[in-house]
Amino acid sequence: MRVRKPLLKPARPEFSSGPCAKRPGWDLSQLKGAFVGRSHRHPDGQAKLRAVIAKSAQLLGLPPDYRVAVVPGSDTGAIEMAMWNLLGPLGVEVCCWENFGFTWLNDVVEQLRLPEVTVHRADAYGLLPDLTQVDFDHDVVFTWNGTTSGVCVPGADWIPEDRAGLTICDATSAIFGMEIDYTKLDVLTWSWQKALGGEGAHGMIAMSPAAVQRLAEFRPDRPLPKIFRLTRDGELMGEVFDGFTLNSPSMLAVEDALVALDWCAEAGGLPGMLARTRRNLDVVTRWVRASPHVEFLAEDPRTISSTSICLTFRHRVFEELSDPRRADFVRRVCDRIEENGAGFDIGSHREAPPGIRIWGGPTVDATDIELLLPWVDWAFSETLRESAPSPSSSRGLG
Repeated sequence: MRVRKPLLKPARPEFSSGPCAKRPGWDLSQLKGAFVGRSHRHPDGQAKLRAVIAKSAQLLGLPPDYRVAVVPGSDTGAIEMAMWNLLGPLGVEVCCWENFGFTWLNDVVEQLRLPEVTVHRADAYGLLPDLTQVDFDHDVVFTWNGTTSGVCVPGADWIPEDRAGLTICDATSAIFGMEIDYTKLDVLTWSWQKALGGEGAHGMIAMSPAAVQRLAEFRPDRPLPKIFRLTRDGELMGEVFDGFTLNSPSMLAVEDALVALDWCAEAGGLPGMLARTRRNLDVVTRWVRASPHVEFLAEDPRTISSTSICLTFRHRVFEELSDPRRADFVRRVCDRIEENGAGFDIGSHREAPPGIRIWGGPTVDATDIELLLPWVDWAFSETLRESAPSPSSSRGLG
């Protein structure tokens, strides 16, 4: 049976997992208060950066003794800054189950060349490694949510309160979208372009007192690029945590972040953001349960991401294709949807198994996801018919 082409389309068909959809009601005119054409080091410019730091910490509910900074290079710059400044005095445990975790592993092993590294690696996309085997007498590097696999850690119970090492967490696709126990994280990093729907090139880093103490006591024996340095002559560069950035930020992006944070506060703060994200995942979950041709990439329901929702197709014709032909199949599905203006950028990450990825973070409306999903059904049916024109090839789609 062929699926009828939908008539209705999402009002906002942006579902990219980064940069992500702008917040509802976003308009370029909202940036008219940006401190442009002036030095960001002027007191008024620095006040804008301080406001981003203060509002972020307050809305997230970070512990009051955590230090927060705006840093260059988006989340990548923030996590690299943490690793280059902090890793070395202890052994390192790296947990990886998707592309970005493997990227941080490569940096630890190939770039920092640390001698004592233990790897906790998932057997395949869709799985987590055995987190019970992590040794917290060592420093631990991990992602809270695997943006390219749609697999997140099931909370923070696996991290002990009393630990000798630091926990360094890439939290960029979880922050503002998932419940996180920040006391279990000594370093967490994120970017404005994910859950806030902000602009790129700027990252955020938050550090616990234990991480700040490590900064003060540990001097890496490797050269540190200026753009990564958080200490000077053995002293913490406290001004970095007071809005004095390491390089020139885009004040347009800063203004956009401030407007996004204000929207977050008006929309119910962190509880409101979490509720919006849960509603988005609920919409997709109901669809998956009713659809025999699609399923979550995450195999354990406790680890299904509510932000980077990754799905794979399940049908005999699709499963019999080679990997390159599966990738081409998915490309044609996504092209059909995009050509109709019903959904943009929903193809899976290039390193992940071929499938679709729908951003379900808080800037996305559940009603738009509800309108997107029938287009996925239709595009899958049409692409399936092309791949296997016999009537039996579309059995199970209705």
